[in-house]
Amino acid sequence: MAATLIPCMLMPAGAFAADGSHAGWVSIVPPLLAIVLALLLRQVLPALFAGVWVGAWAIEGGGLSGLLDGLLRTGDTYIVGALADSDHAAIIVFSMVIGGMVGVVSRNGGMQGIVARLVRWAGNARRAALATAGMGLAIFFDDYSNTLVVGNTMRPVTDRLKISREKLAYIVDSTAAPVCCIALVTTWIGFEVGLISDALQAAGSTLEPYSVFLNSIPFSFYPLLAIFFVLLVAATGRDFGPMLAAERRARGGDCCGVPIVDNDLPLHDVVEPLPDRPVRAINALLPLLTLIIGVVVGLGVTGGGGDGKTVADILAAADSYKALMWAAIASSLVAVVLSVAQRILTLEQAMNAWFIGVRSMLFAMLILILAWSLAGVTDALGTARFLVEQIGSSVAPFLLPTLVFLVAAATAFSTGTSWGTMGILMPLVVPLAWAICGGESAIPAGEGQVFYASIASVLAGAIWGDHCSPISDTTILSSMASGCDHVEHVRTQLPYATVVAAVAILCGSLPAGLGLAPWLSLLVSMLILLMALFYFGQRDEVTLAGKLQTESAAKVDIRLQ
Repeated sequence: MAATLIPCMLMPAGAFAADGSHAGWVSIVPPLLAIVLALLLRQVLPALFAGVWVGAWAIEGGGLSGLLDGLLRTGDTYIVGALADSDHAAIIVFSMVIGGMVGVVSRNGGMQGIVARLVRWAGNARRAALATAGMGLAIFFDDYSNTLVVGNTMRPVTDRLKISREKLAYIVDSTAAPVCCIALVTTWIGFEVGLISDALQAAGSTLEPYSVFLNSIPFSFYPLLAIFFVLLVAATGRDFGPMLAAERRARGGDCCGVPIVDNDLPLHDVVEPLPDRPVRAINALLPLLTLIIGVVVGLGVTGGGGDGKTVADILAAADSYKALMWAAIASSLVAVVLSVAQRILTLEQAMNAWFIGVRSMLFAMLILILAWSLAGVTDALGTARFLVEQIGSSVAPFLLPTLVFLVAAATAFSTGTSWGTMGILMPLVVPLAWAICGGESAIPAGEGQVFYASIASVLAGAIWGDHCSPISDTTILSSMASGCDHVEHVRTQLPYATVVAAVAILCGSLPAGLGLAPWLSLLVSMLILLMALFYFGQRDEVTLAGKLQTESAAKVDIRLQ
């Protein structure tokens, strides 16, 4: 790989295509280099930066003299240009403010209030598993908060009810990122919509980015099926493979299993409620409702609602950036006002919690800025036009969603980051899918499924790779929060994630490329997963004492550990 990249990187500007439409093979070097370095270094930030630098170097003329100019243009042209765009700025503000709101509702006890209400229902092993999954779905707005709160809160409950730590970590992990990537308002939305927006502009499309994201959700087969499967496993109590062995061991009295190994795992800001303060679910529910209602109202206002337009017309004309930002600011204000008015937090404490939440989004925003910068470089080099010219005529359109899923899955597995994978691939996939589908200003009739399914496959493949990778941040956090040995978590979750991914490809991505309605693909996939679990899965053979099955959850210590 390196032997082919180096000659391309040394090619001067004169090697670009004579008609100026693209830079030939040089145009694929920046994104390809970013992918290769991300796989080798397992660090997405330096990989993206190197891709931008090499692209700027090529644009400046190549050669040794262009190295310094390329580095300078990386900063003053492409990174600054990405930040200067008003839409990009709106997405950054929205994401930061949402992170701040999450910090406040974590500190004021609102999130723990939601958790406590669900825990009261968990009186036996099956209910405890379902309650854990339910909490994962309820805390849909941030994957880190989801993982840390659900894992830490439910661990004493599941230990008492003889559920293995491996099962807890699986449920936590499978209801974090899959929910966040498809929910309508989360900390992921600004990132995803921002990437889609930039890629649509590069493709010459005038489609509204948020509307494109909404249309892609039905084709997000792996996240949707992963959520269905974890609920199915929790409800039936059936398991197979290493997870079955872990559950049988736990029913025998050893819930903790393999001793936890200190892997020098990365730490994240953990915002916990203050002691001796009331824990009220309403303090999280009201800000969340404000956020959701604010987005709906904002889309209606900016889309010119009330003039006899259909919902599709309103969404197409709406300014999603303004709507998201308005809603995020309003939800943060509601969270702070509720905390201070009830004297749960002082204004200083509320603002400190808000800033901690904002800080937790910094790494993701750096990835996004560099991804935008790389998109700017690839646009200048004509990467999408070159790929369409080389690949567009040779790849059958119906195969594109499946190929995109596999590439995204491999990249995310090797790098451990779903966000980095999306940042690298989305600027390439959207223009390629748009061109393959023959799009000019609108999607041709009958080609929409391939276009939307390809976008969804970037997100879905990234989530699968993130689930299965032992170096994924959310996978590591799931192990930490659940008190589970990290290697055991990966080993027990991998068969489940792989089965779901296989069904998602065979019954989802491939049929969607051929024009099958996504709801029908989902129904068939769910039926196959149900039959597979009942055929291969077994219940643990060790039965619990009757008092354990009927024990009240009110007697279970649910303190965060």
